[in-house]
Amino acid sequence: MKTFTDSAGRTWTIAVTVDAIKRVEGLIKGVNLANLTAGDPPLLTRLETDVVLLCDVIFALVKPQADQLSVTDEEFGKAMGGDAIMAAHDAFWEELTGFFRQLRRTDTARAIEKQAALVKATVEAIEQRVETLDTSAVIQKALGSSVGSWPGLQGSTPDR
Repeated sequence: MKTFTDSAGRTWTIAVTVDAIKRVEGLIKGVNLANLTAGDPPLLTRLETDVVLLCDVIFALVKPQADQLSVTDEEFGKAMGGDAIMAAHDAFWEELTGFFRQLRRTDTARAIEKQAALVKATVEAIEQRVETLDTSAVIQKALGSSVGSWPGLQGSTPDR
C-alpha cells in the first residue's frame, strides 16, 4: 500500500486489490485497471496523460476512506493541486506496478515502467524544444514578413 497527502493535509492510502479494481470499473465506465493495454489509446496512456481521469481513478481507489471522512469527489478534486496530484500519481503507479509484479505479470509491470519512461522523455524533449524556440523567427514566419515592413507602418509614429 502506498500513501500520499492531499493539499488539505489528509493522508490517503492506495491499495490495489481485486476489490479495488472492481470498484474502479463500477464507478468509471471503460476503466479496467486489470487490462491497461485495452483501448485506443490504451488505458495505460490515458491514465498517464489525462490528469482528470487519473484523479477520478485515484478517488475510486480511496473511496472507502473518503466515505469514512465524508469527503466528496469534488472536495477530493479541490485538494488535488500540483504537488498533491503528483504524489498521488507516483503512489498510484508504484502500487499498481507492485500489484502486477505480485501477480507475476511482469509484462504489465514493464509496460507501466516503459510508459513512464516514454512520458518523461517526451516532456524533456518538449522542454528542450521550447528552450531553443526563437520567438522572433516564429512570429516572422506566422506573419510572412516583419511587422515593420507592413504598408503604412514604415515611417509612422504612434500618436501620443
